[in-house]
Amino acid sequence: MFNYKYLSREHLEGFDNYKYMSKDTSPLSVYVMHPFWNKVVELVPRWVAPNVLTFSGFLLTVLDFILLSYYDYDYTAASAVVKNETVVEPLNGRTEVIPQTLWYFLSVFLFLAYTLDGIDGKQARRTQTSGPLGELFDHGLDSYSVFFIPACLYSIFGRLDFSIPPIRMYYVMWNLLLNFYISHWEKYNTGVLFLPWGYDFSMWASTFFFMWTGVKGTGYYKKYIFGSYTLANAFEWVIYGTGVFTNLPVALYNIYLSYKLRTGKMRNPLEAIRPVWSILSVFLVTSVWVHKSHLVEVEPRGVFLLIGTLFSNVACRLIVSQMSNRRCDAINWLLWPLSGSVIASIFFPGYDLAIFYALTLLVIVAHVHYGACVVRQMCDHFRIRCFFIKQRAD
Repeated sequence: MFNYKYLSREHLEGFDNYKYMSKDTSPLSVYVMHPFWNKVVELVPRWVAPNVLTFSGFLLTVLDFILLSYYDYDYTAASAVVKNETVVEPLNGRTEVIPQTLWYFLSVFLFLAYTLDGIDGKQARRTQTSGPLGELFDHGLDSYSVFFIPACLYSIFGRLDFSIPPIRMYYVMWNLLLNFYISHWEKYNTGVLFLPWGYDFSMWASTFFFMWTGVKGTGYYKKYIFGSYTLANAFEWVIYGTGVFTNLPVALYNIYLSYKLRTGKMRNPLEAIRPVWSILSVFLVTSVWVHKSHLVEVEPRGVFLLIGTLFSNVACRLIVSQMSNRRCDAINWLLWPLSGSVIASIFFPGYDLAIFYALTLLVIVAHVHYGACVVRQMCDHFRIRCFFIKQRAD
């Protein structure tokens, strides 16, 4: 089942010559988190494989998403009025449909996920098991987690009163996804991963928001800051302000410097922007679909899951290309079933939801298959096991 070979011989040879290079200048990361993680990793037994830490952190973000899907699948719980069957305690004249204690668990799970993501590389160096598989496994799962966290945060505000509608959240989501993609496109051209400042601050902010919601309830956010401007509007514009609009100019400047100083990959302009087409095409086609149908209004959580999975598949292929120093695909093959689904949905609107569910299932299965097969290939190539540390002779 997982014996398909997505990686060519050239990919694997490229991984043999790969050296990780990154630059982290975030004050929060350098002066607070890394000293903290250095202490935490000492508590982890040396027999625990780094990928176990990575995968455990990822599963915690998935768990947050699943828990909120149960209590607030359609993002209306924060906007709900009294429901006798789910009365907890009225707060600010409202009834909290989502148990307030759940927010504490979500906060703890997210901070644990953040911590595990921060110590996996340290555990790899500590156990002398660093290698391309660990980085690919880490960044590949990170590309999937990018959508899970904002999809959870949206439940704090809901989709109705004092909030933003799902179509605007759709674009907020894409802003965050593109922000992640830009960093790896930057590395594709420079050979260096410039870690954005926003990551650490966003993880702290998200953890705080979950914790504060546990204290105050979702009713706390139902207010105007000034005029008709709400806290949800502030959240929306902070994301835009600290996302693509700030990250893209910095990435372009770093790429420019790599050409000027001749320290990067020195690809010609068409090759340098080649990875852009695959993600841009997926963004455009999904945007056509959500505007031509009512999908994002009827099934917002499902739409977020679909675009998050599509994005992760495109991003993982870019990460594989930049780590193996191979040419990136200009078009992801999932674009074709996606485009076919959009066309079928437009001509047969009565089957819109059925088409959407079928495509989402296909995309999830295809992405999991891709990830599992790539990991298996790399394990075979490097003669290692993904979740176990090979016993050393010394």
